[in-house]
Formats: sequence, C-alpha cells, structure tokens
Amino acid sequence: MSDALPPLQAGTLYLVATPIGNLEDITLRALRVLRECDLVAAEDTRRTGQLLRHFDIRKPMLSYFKFNEARRSEELIQRLGGGAKVALVTDAGTPGISDPGQRVVQAAIAAGLRVEPVPGPCALVAALTASGLPTEEFHFIGFLPQKSGRRRQRLAMLADLPGAIVLYESPYRIEKLLGELVEWLPDRLVVVARELTKRFEEFLRGRPAEILGTARQRKLQGESVVMIGPADPPPMTAK
Repeated sequence: MSDALPPLQAGTLYLVATPIGNLEDITLRALRVLRECDLVAAEDTRRTGQLLRHFDIRKPMLSYFKFNEARRSEELIQRLGGGAKVALVTDAGTPGISDPGQRVVQAAIAAGLRVEPVPGPCALVAALTASGLPTEEFHFIGFLPQKSGRRRQRLAMLADLPGAIVLYESPYRIEKLLGELVEWLPDRLVVVARELTKRFEEFLRGRPAEILGTARQRKLQGESVVMIGPADPPPMTAK
C-alpha cells in the first residue's frame, strides 16, 4: 500500500485551522494544505504572512474580513470555479467560529463546490475541555452584542439554557461582562480562560463576583473564553 498522500483537489475550499497562540499546535495536514494550495484567503494578510514566513511558506494571499466578505466571496467562488485550490484561514483558530468564513462557505456550497475542513486549534474546545465544567451539553454564544438593549436580552436568555454556556470576550469588555454575570447569574460557577496555549495561560475559577474582584485588581490581558456552569438542579423531594 502506498504511503503517498493524495493531492489537493481542484476547486476545493479548504478551511484551515491555525494556532491560537502556540505555533507548535499547527497540524501537519494544515502545513501541507498551505504549501500546496493556489491561494490563501486570510482575515488579516499581515498576521497570516507572519505565520507563513515562520514555516517558510510563500503563497499569494487575498484578504477577506467582516466588511468585505460578501465581495470577496464572489471573487473566491470564481477562482474555485476555475479550479483553484483555496485555503481559508482566520487570524487564529478555526474559520467560521466567531470569525469570518461562514459566508464564503455558504456561497461555495450554493455553487456546488467542495468544502473540506482541516481541523485543528479552536479556543472554544481548548478552554471547555480544561474548564472542569460538564461538557455533555453546552451552548456556544460567541461574542455578546455590544448594544445595551440586545445585550440585556441575550443575557436574560442565558439563564434558561441547560448545560454549560461558552462566551468569547475581549480584554476591553471582560470586566463589564463579569459585572453583568454578577447581576444575572450570581450563583453560577464561572471559568475564565485567557492567553490560551501561550506562556501566561491562565484559568480563573469561581463565582462571578470573585473573578470580577480579580479582574479589578489586575488587568486581564488577551481575549478570554468565559464559561458558565449550569444551574444547580433543584433538590429532589420525597413524595
């Protein structure tokens, strides 16, 4: 049996997961796809350029991000339709998870083109598996809306969700989010994972007020994954 790896398929959109911090987390398959593709569609070509240079990969890049994704999707579909092999990456992690990519994927599927995932790093999975919270059922919310009305509606909805809840938050709004959890879900166990896979990786565990106190004492750098444990089940009573 031959050990030769199959070549990339023409007209295929490859969704390539890239490291969220530690460059050692890139997969062998991701490196091969990046080396053999015709084009890399990147959320930020400067950041992706650094990644490619680190692994001595030289490929043409096309930028796509939230505000040009519709226009870029059309261009990428044209290239895929012409037989190009396109690797789509975001700044870090898995494309389409609170990052651009979903619109490109939907357009490719609608055009009858092939979409192939190249799995790898994902902050959601890395944080949740090390959180200590139950993982049998969880709800991924991503980033909460910034507008106060929609944000409060979303927070009110969280209380009724079963299982763990997973949010993403920036360092600029982490204290605000923790304060909101003190108001809406004060008794839940919360785990904040920050700087995942990096030198100063940290997991903070406790009630919202406890973690908010820590955040006010020292600035929590980097984007955080905020996980909220399920509500304690009501005690069973004898009939």
